[in-house]
Parts: sequence; C-alpha cells; structure tokens
Amino acid sequence: MSAALTPRQRQVLILAANGHGDTSIGRAIGISRATVRRHLQGAFGVLGVRDRTQAVAVALRLGEVALGEVRVPVASPLGPQQAREGPSVTA
Repeated sequence: MSAALTPRQRQVLILAANGHGDTSIGRAIGISRATVRRHLQGAFGVLGVRDRTQAVAVALRLGEVALGEVRVPVASPLGPQQAREGPSVTA
C-alpha cells in the first residue's frame, strides 16, 4: 500500500464495517449518499480491493482500522447450537 486512507475514507469504512448502508452513513456524518460512495471507492483504490468486505479485511490487516472499531454482535441470530455447528440444511 503506497498511500493511507484519508480520515474521511477511514470514517466511512468503519461505519460500513459496522453494517451501515450508504444512506445511513451519509445521515450519520452529514454527507450525501453519492459522497459516501465516492469515499468508499477511494478507499477501495487505496487498499487495492473491489468491495466493502475486502476493504474491511485489508484495512484490519494493514492496521488502517482497529479491530475494536468494528462492533461484532454479541448474540448470534442463530441458536446457541447452530452458532457452534453452523446452520443446518434440510432438503
């Protein structure tokens, strides 16, 4: 990586990593949805990735985003047994 994320790219990426959509991010920080997309596309270019998932993974690996800034849900939407074993598939 030759360049670092700008503070705004980093802010938008952290909000995206926490599950916010473009509209929600824009409302939260007072920018348009189009501007959110522009910041994300810029971050993708800096990180050399094509989507949000890759961007978050690479940003975490490179230290651009700290793991503590990404909030993982405490409770799994799956039951406790499924959370350990994965969802069952019935045919």
